[in-house]
Amino acid sequence: MSKRVYGQQHCFNRKNKEVSTCCSPINGLTEAQRRTLEKYFGEILPEHEVNVYTCMRYWLPFADQVMDDLVEDGITHTVLMPLYPQFSWTTTGSSFRDWENVLKEKFPNGEKPWKEFHVKNYYLNESYLRTINSRIDEALADMDEDTRRKTHFIFSAHGTPLLEVRSGDPYTTEIKETMEAVMARREEKNSYWLSFQSRVGPQKWTQPNTEDLVRRHLEYGIKNFLMIPIAFVTDHIETLYELGVELVEDMEEEGFEFENYKVMEGINTHPDFIKALAEESLNCLKHEIPQEAIQWETEEKNKKVTA
Repeated sequence: MSKRVYGQQHCFNRKNKEVSTCCSPINGLTEAQRRTLEKYFGEILPEHEVNVYTCMRYWLPFADQVMDDLVEDGITHTVLMPLYPQFSWTTTGSSFRDWENVLKEKFPNGEKPWKEFHVKNYYLNESYLRTINSRIDEALADMDEDTRRKTHFIFSAHGTPLLEVRSGDPYTTEIKETMEAVMARREEKNSYWLSFQSRVGPQKWTQPNTEDLVRRHLEYGIKNFLMIPIAFVTDHIETLYELGVELVEDMEEEGFEFENYKVMEGINTHPDFIKALAEESLNCLKHEIPQEAIQWETEEKNKKVTA
């Protein structure tokens, strides 16, 4: 197996041995997810060589760099595993299109050296749903019984233009189904609501907006909130700053007061989330790797797999 550090070998800071103190933690957390998933594959598929790569749209490493790595490492099977549990043409779809465009440039004859598989979504994967409920339980554990009882859940997802919804994009529906599936698996039923954040531009976006929803609750006298970033699998500026800092500051500047306000920790490297990623990846490969080989000794000792 190659000794290169797949996730961050292209990172300028890593090359220059610089420590950034002002950036979103998403790069480091995504690298931790990559390493943890690769280690997990090593445990459940000890007879296979499984490499996990990070591929970004708007920062290093880009698709062309990752494809060079795949060729150099002699990869024969590739699974495109999005870190978007819910499918949207603007996220997963856009990432897949970018990958396809680079493929056409790299291999104009269409003969890429690996078999390729795609995970479209996994918003109802049981391990993924269990991860969210585990993080909710962790957040509630820090509250006393009376506070837990009064706490309203605000599930907040990245918004999308209504034009996309009306064109048939399934993202909003899948977000709602995720929320309902999470709550259906909870014994104690706190009041819960769905909202959307991060709207930009003049277009109409999915409603209600997260800030507007919290404001309405405060106006009704509700002062205890658990914010659940339902569509985000990694802590970054939209969870840590938009929900954790900016929203609170805006409400307090308007004269509102909270009794208790908490943002759920991102699912990051939670073991059940890593398991969900592995389950979905291996499901794509069920005709390439026998399912029994995942738990017991495999006969295909020389197959190289990347997820």
